[in-house]
Amino acid sequence: MLRRFVLALPLLAASALAPAHAQRCDTRFDFVNNSRSTVSEFYFDRSSRPDFTRDELGNDVLPPGRSMRFSAMYSEPYDIRAVLENGQRFDLNRIDICSITRVVLTDRGLSAQ
Repeated sequence: MLRRFVLALPLLAASALAPAHAQRCDTRFDFVNNSRSTVSEFYFDRSSRPDFTRDELGNDVLPPGRSMRFSAMYSEPYDIRAVLENGQRFDLNRIDICSITRVVLTDRGLSAQ
């Protein structure tokens, strides 16, 4: 029994490290609302997914002039969507999450910087 456990240790250690390998870069970014409108929904999901899965703001909103920090789970291209209280939405597609530090919403749209 002890021998099986000792032989399984390297496999357990490798599986514990697997999530760290999925993230090969700093995926943190700030979402900045520089528009005159309140953001009611904010989404970002891997571009390989067919649709957005979860509103990252949850029950919160992001008023004009405010920002929030987020972190993506994977180091691959992402699609990003901001939805205003009036229902207007702005999208960015196939953003290299490793190369940005900010997503900025203005009255003209979204940009990644």
